[in-house]
This record gives sequence, C-alpha cells and structure tokens, in this order.
Amino acid sequence: MSTDQERAHQLENPDGSGPPPKIDMVGTVPGAPPVPEGAEVMTILVTSPPNSPGLPPHRHSGPAFGFVIKGAVDFEIEGEPARVVRAGETFWEPGGDVIHYRDGNHLTDEETVFVVTMFCAPGQPMLTLVEPEELEARRDRRAPRS
Repeated sequence: MSTDQERAHQLENPDGSGPPPKIDMVGTVPGAPPVPEGAEVMTILVTSPPNSPGLPPHRHSGPAFGFVIKGAVDFEIEGEPARVVRAGETFWEPGGDVIHYRDGNHLTDEETVFVVTMFCAPGQPMLTLVEPEELEARRDRRAPRS
C-alpha cells in the first residue's frame, strides 16, 4: 500500500515560467462503495452559520465525499461514532441506506464551509429526509454517544 507521501505529486512544467503546482493527497477511501449506474455527479459548497445544527437526519442515494475548507463540522453517519471534521480534513459516506445523522457547524462563533461531491442515483433527489419512526426503528444501528 502506498503512503500519503508516495501519493503526493510534484509535476514538472517545462513550459511554465514559475514553479509547477504541488498536488497533495488530502483524503482517500479504500474499497469505496459502488457508484449508482448512470449517476449524476454534483459538487456543492455548504456554508453553515455559527451554531447551525445542519440538516435533519437524511440519506443520499449514492456516496458523498467532502472536504472542510473553513471551520469544523459535527459529522455522524449510521454505525460510526460522531466526530468533528476540521478545516483541511475530509469525510465520506457510502450513501444508499446509510443514515447521515449530523452535519452541523461545530463552532458557535464562526461559520463553517465545506465542499461535497455526491454521486446521485438517476431520478432521485440529492438527499431524502428520514422520518422519526424510521429513526426509532433503527436506533440500534447508531453508534453509542457520550
């Protein structure tokens, strides 16, 4: 398996008058989930005001990959413990049947900005809210919270 350092790229630019760009690997997902056939790929920029709780529990029809540009995101998906993803860090979720519980702004005094690329199944919305009855029926799938 390659290390992050081995995956960093330094490209030579013989036609450039300045140094070439440096490209660093900021996140990778080994064994990523399948992308729905015929998926629409969309990238969105999310700006959360201070103390924003984010969206209510929801799911995506395909995998989603994100990068926090500024601030910190409270992030929790079904089966994984809640965590804080900070500026410069990445997150991902498999989509499909997995519930995304939290994506709120962890900060009370600053906005948080992150970008997400999603692979949406054809003819399905980018996200679907989860009803309270389903949350209750699946509560055993949620990681214990402190």
